[in-house]
Amino acid sequence: MEDHMKVTKYEHACLLIEEQGQFLIIDPGIFATSLPTHTQNVCGVVITHQHADHLDKTRLEAIVAANPDVTLFAPKDVLAQLEDVSAKKIVAKDGANHTVSSFQLEFYGKDHAIIYEKVPCENIGVMVNKTLYYPGDSFTEPKTDVKLLALPNGAPWMKISEAMTFMKQVMPRAVFPTHNALYSEAGTMISNNWLEHEAKTIGAAWSVLEPSDSIEM
Repeated sequence: MEDHMKVTKYEHACLLIEEQGQFLIIDPGIFATSLPTHTQNVCGVVITHQHADHLDKTRLEAIVAANPDVTLFAPKDVLAQLEDVSAKKIVAKDGANHTVSSFQLEFYGKDHAIIYEKVPCENIGVMVNKTLYYPGDSFTEPKTDVKLLALPNGAPWMKISEAMTFMKQVMPRAVFPTHNALYSEAGTMISNNWLEHEAKTIGAAWSVLEPSDSIEM
């Protein structure tokens, strides 16, 4: 699993990962308007949790239609909402490992971060090929080496100091911000400045990816 990996960011929390001519999609939500749903060779889709900014059922169905052999990985409460989607489905659980085509997936955590008073739903973080880690709507640590961290930087469930602390705990070699559709341009600049400062403090390479921008590892 040491082959070249290309990670392309789309709006908000959606990622498209390419390796050995195969594709993995993470969180095709309602804000991911430029994600090409007709992409071929999509072997897997990971959905970290059920909220619409991470799961747009219409967009997911288009991906499945273009890739009938695709496998969906998601928490149990997400898959319960996708019973009528004709695709192979695997429950993503904390500590589970699965392989789909050229992708090794390791899953972490079980709960969405608390927004107000209680956990709103299940949430799973995912490590891809021991390289990329994305925690979904949580700050669940993977407890393993992280080469590239997709770091949430704006949400009702977090403040920027928590993202900075999470980065320091994970100690990635490289990091880019995600989960950023809720910010204005000014808000994005401010939050990114704080995160970039912390990245430099821990010696991590910092990148800001606009929709359709990529990073290779």
